[in-house]
Amino acid sequence: MASNTSTIVQESLNALFDDQTFLPDLQDETRNKAFTSLVSILSTPNHVNKSFLRIALENGKVVRIPAFRVQHNDTMGPYKGGIRFHESVNEDEIINLASLMTLKNALHDVPFGGGKGGVVINPREYSMKELHLICTKYVQYFSDVIGTDKDIPAPDVGTGAREMDWMMAEFKSIHPGMRYRGSFTGKSVENGGSLGRREATGKGVYYTFRYMLHDFLKDQRKWLEERDNIFAKTALNHADKSLTIAIQGFGNVGSVAALEAYHCKYLNNKVIAVSDRHVTLYNSDGLDIPGLVAYTEKNNGDLPTSEDELAHADVKATIMNRDDVLDLDVNVLVLAALEDQIHKENMQDIKARIIVEGANAPVTAEADKFLSDNGVIIIPDILANAGGVIVSYFEWLQGRDTQFLSEDEIFKRQFAKMKHTFDTVLPQFFGDPFPLRQNCFIYAVMKLSTILYRQGKLY
Repeated sequence: MASNTSTIVQESLNALFDDQTFLPDLQDETRNKAFTSLVSILSTPNHVNKSFLRIALENGKVVRIPAFRVQHNDTMGPYKGGIRFHESVNEDEIINLASLMTLKNALHDVPFGGGKGGVVINPREYSMKELHLICTKYVQYFSDVIGTDKDIPAPDVGTGAREMDWMMAEFKSIHPGMRYRGSFTGKSVENGGSLGRREATGKGVYYTFRYMLHDFLKDQRKWLEERDNIFAKTALNHADKSLTIAIQGFGNVGSVAALEAYHCKYLNNKVIAVSDRHVTLYNSDGLDIPGLVAYTEKNNGDLPTSEDELAHADVKATIMNRDDVLDLDVNVLVLAALEDQIHKENMQDIKARIIVEGANAPVTAEADKFLSDNGVIIIPDILANAGGVIVSYFEWLQGRDTQFLSEDEIFKRQFAKMKHTFDTVLPQFFGDPFPLRQNCFIYAVMKLSTILYRQGKLY
């Protein structure tokens, strides 16, 4: 996993300690004690809830499945974070992801804290009836700690609107008379979900890249040209040229980001490779992304894996190994699969000069440092994939008011919120030698620290 939270917090506070404009009232020994408190508070979760779900399978067997709900920090508001169904789920992973949610919400000024949930299963190995039972049991086991104003789960890897609908229905049954529409986000539109929620993360992932290479560069080009900054040089080298993009992962995030690139009128770019858990598809002239999306919608989310299937999809592509997508000679690499995809063993093979993290922590700390030292711009998960939680916030608000926004209004508000964050961190990123990830973390830690100080929680 990319840097764990304690390292992130410690490095961010080290960078802030000598800045006397940050918490200026704290001086000398008082400042030392406060910063020690901040490290302790921000690098550990408030609660780690763990249980074993008792599930009766359709074959007559009873299994006990590990499940987690971690609540990291609620300084800015109720805990918020997805529930992932994946066989690799473990307690340390969920704690780290919950802490990253705390930082992500602080960075984008979303009034939520950080939480995360997980169930140790491969959802493809269970029937719909069994998955429904797993969802209802999850809510039953954690019903005391989740709720509209306490902890609001959402979809993550292996879950979607269907699972959130099931879970909200169970929450409503357990808590009759309580407000329930905001207990889960990422629900279906028919069940009180927000228009645009499914596409929000993928749209945001592409928007971060487009905003940097088009909007920000267009407005700040002269200033960037004057910077003695390795990342400014990388951005300028990719301005006004035809850009090639490879996308790892073709689920909700990767496929939507690919469509955004395919239809983008602002940048001259083309997606020449996409991958999923089975295969990489490559076409140097650009892939037919709408055709591939249409195929996956009819085939359990999977890309074509044979010449016959490509012919059936009416898509021209070369079939390659799944992991080949990572080291292709492209300008931009979008990582929209799982954690730890770029690491010590393959970091020297990466040719892309711009990496966008659609997934959580897809680049390890060691690989992140190596690539950043070589001038690769990494748009980090905390910045790039926040569209989901931003629109989840809008869904939560709509559920409280029972007034619903149009899809256009949702995306307009999402991009406005993300733009505000970019305009805060990008000048700092291109103005000093810190990688963008570190700039984002410093800003988030600064915001959380200020609130904790104002609330009197450092003593």
